[in-house]
Amino acid sequence: ARNGTKLSRGANFQCLMSGSPITGDYIKAESMAGRMGARLMAIVAEGDNGRVYLPPLPEHEEIARKARPSWKPENELVGKCRDQLPLYGMNTFADIFTDRQLVALTTFSDLVEEARELIRRDTVAAGFPDDGKKLASGGAGAMAYAEAVGIYLSFAVDKAANYWSSLCSWHSGRDTVTSTFGRQALPMIWDYAEANPFSNSSGNFISGVNQSWSFLETISCIESGKAIQADAAIQTNSKGKIISTDPPYYDNICYSDLSDFFYIWLRHSLKTVFPDLFATLEVPKTDELVASRYRHNSAEKAEEFFLDGMIKAMRQLAGRTHPAFPVTIYYAFRQSETTDQEGTASTGWETFLEAVIRAGFAITGTWPIRTEYTGNLKKNVSALASSIVLVCRPRADDAPVATRREFVSALKNELPVSLDHLQRSNIAPVDLAQAAIGPGMAIYTRYAKVIDVRGNPLSVREALALINETLDEVLAEQEGDFDADTRWAVAWFEQFGFEEGEFGIAETLSKAKNTSISGLADAGVLLSKGGRVRLFRPEELPEKWNPLDDPRLTVWEMVHHLIRALEKGEEAAAGLLALLGSRADPVRELAYRLYTICERKKWAHE
Repeated sequence: ARNGTKLSRGANFQCLMSGSPITGDYIKAESMAGRMGARLMAIVAEGDNGRVYLPPLPEHEEIARKARPSWKPENELVGKCRDQLPLYGMNTFADIFTDRQLVALTTFSDLVEEARELIRRDTVAAGFPDDGKKLASGGAGAMAYAEAVGIYLSFAVDKAANYWSSLCSWHSGRDTVTSTFGRQALPMIWDYAEANPFSNSSGNFISGVNQSWSFLETISCIESGKAIQADAAIQTNSKGKIISTDPPYYDNICYSDLSDFFYIWLRHSLKTVFPDLFATLEVPKTDELVASRYRHNSAEKAEEFFLDGMIKAMRQLAGRTHPAFPVTIYYAFRQSETTDQEGTASTGWETFLEAVIRAGFAITGTWPIRTEYTGNLKKNVSALASSIVLVCRPRADDAPVATRREFVSALKNELPVSLDHLQRSNIAPVDLAQAAIGPGMAIYTRYAKVIDVRGNPLSVREALALINETLDEVLAEQEGDFDADTRWAVAWFEQFGFEEGEFGIAETLSKAKNTSISGLADAGVLLSKGGRVRLFRPEELPEKWNPLDDPRLTVWEMVHHLIRALEKGEEAAAGLLALLGSRADPVRELAYRLYTICERKKWAHE
């Protein structure tokens, strides 16, 4: 019993009596039949010298089971909220809270309304005028003041909900309750912790109140501002204004699915304050501009929806922005590749660039900015390090048409100068390639279109490939013949060798090289785990590898498999080299390139 019943892998358990494994399918079937329960295992209390763990008494468990909430959120879990939970009989938001947690949340939510009435009464007693006008109608009297305070109290309740669900685990290192959202989904966990709302530890209600309070003390109230909800494709609010926007990121996060978790409790507290804003039982989802497969039944339809919607939204911005200033678009997302039946891959990065360009924008720069906080939620996962800021201006109506040769010629003439400028600006090496895309895309987008020898428009994917090729020629002539995965590996190797590095840095570099971390892992180039990335050493590569059977053959792989084979003798390496045939030329070029890097770095062994 001391070791628990959970086995180390998957959703399997074992019987305490016989030691026999209990399969995941059985667990799920029992759960969906309503026979999954919970037992109180321990009580954490404050002792004289820190936290103490006490065994529960039967009456403790009985007290918890007596809780009867007056209301439950019966909203169905959808999309990202349905990843695992329905397999264990959890289909509504009510199912992810214990009855005791629901009592706490409904009680605090109801108390917000009572607090508003007390605040209004006290405000009038203090001599504040009471015009009876609500905050949503532009009121500035006692009623509007009370409603404003109530909003911040509702935020505190919403903050508490993140720590008051049965999906919160216990952090043994810090002796605290963790929040529900360890990632952008609702996870299934097997042992959870109930936070005490009246404690001094994580999950206490006053912590959320203090956060609202400290925000109000810090924020400047010199200028007033306003937020307006509008459809980006038809809005007119941005006319003649400076625009800086952070749009949805392709298929990374379905915001509206996850927002329901917080929306249901805000609505419970604030539906009388903002009846229009909280008119729906759930967050609207149909028009959300993300490439969600489950909403559109296929990856292709989801991408089409995203591309069409983003073009309309960007076209609206391009036509209404202040002419004296560029539009800045922040873009930070985890790169992914989707493959169609013909075997060609496209990335969210390309799709987004395509939308921006087709909307009439010319990209005049791309600049990496370290905006991403990597603590808590992102600390031990594959998280991003940088946002990429696209600097855009509306493309001229009389922009010329260029041939592919003219485009390449312009790249070769202008990109070295831009690259020199970037290097003299002390830009981080890992961000150099991504930043260099800006000057390259500036050349591509100053034309109405670039056409190839057959008269067909040059795609964004082809333009990115040419920009990368030109950049690689400037940095190292040999690398121009390599595939995108190898170019990524060379750049990573130059900075980290075979040591681990942060996933966010690797992801930023992958966008610049027009590949993805998942694709590189599939190619057998790297290992990505726990928010860290490293290249495979030659000795870790599979001995039975055959280049003729490799669906994603890279020059990097060929070199390091040859190194692995050479450790066994020249005959083994010669046999593998014979299989490569004409592909041996770029292998030799990469070997020279890596030798130069290792010599410069004084990596004698490598």
